[in-house]
Amino acid sequence: MCILPFEAQIKHTTRTIERNHAIKAEVTFCVRGVISVMLSNVYLHYVLDLWFERVVKPRLRGEAHMIRYIDDFVMCFQYREDALRVQDALCKRLGKFGLTLELTKTKLVEFGRFAQRHAAKHGRKRPKTIYFLGFTLYCTRNLKGNFRIGMRTEKSRLRRSLMSLQDLLRRIRHLSVREQVNTLNAALRGHYAYYGIAGNFRSLQKVHRAVERYWHKMLCSRSWAGRVTWDMFHQIKQRQPILRPKLYLPYRELQALAVL
Repeated sequence: MCILPFEAQIKHTTRTIERNHAIKAEVTFCVRGVISVMLSNVYLHYVLDLWFERVVKPRLRGEAHMIRYIDDFVMCFQYREDALRVQDALCKRLGKFGLTLELTKTKLVEFGRFAQRHAAKHGRKRPKTIYFLGFTLYCTRNLKGNFRIGMRTEKSRLRRSLMSLQDLLRRIRHLSVREQVNTLNAALRGHYAYYGIAGNFRSLQKVHRAVERYWHKMLCSRSWAGRVTWDMFHQIKQRQPILRPKLYLPYRELQALAVL
């Protein structure tokens, strides 16, 4: 069997994809349409997913995995030299289809159960973190002392969510209390459903406390007395409670989904 070299195999696969799936080059210009997500997945399935599974992984020294959501993806490698090889080949691969990597969001990070030990050798207190889909992934340990990947809401996404909720409260400040609570709970329910993953409960609590403080401020601004005391505010919350934080993906379900 003749096995092409690494770069030659990439070029061969590129020609095959371009010949068999040339129509995709005509439909990827739909950027903001409803169908754009599906088109992105179809396009990158041939450009990236099949290339990684059929061309890259068989030629690596160690294990490799890729997690992709639309155009955001993370590649995991057992050895650093494999990561460097694929990083160089990836730029060439995407360039053949008119795609480029976002340099501000692309970096090589040592991550895993041995990263803490190596970080201490390089004078760092802790390993570097990874930002993916609005979450910050970091190295930590569970109660038994075993390695675990921690997840929390990314700081920029947390600020964006708080600003969005503050703007929502400004727009609904003149509605009745019942309508305000229903609108707030709908927004909080969506936030908890996305960020309510095991290990991220503190970030959910920050959002809940910030919403309560700002809601109290909004009620004070529209009161004839100019102020709503905290006792009155707690009575309002008892009659019309704000949705409290909830983990939609707790540890027991996350462990069932994780494959290590």
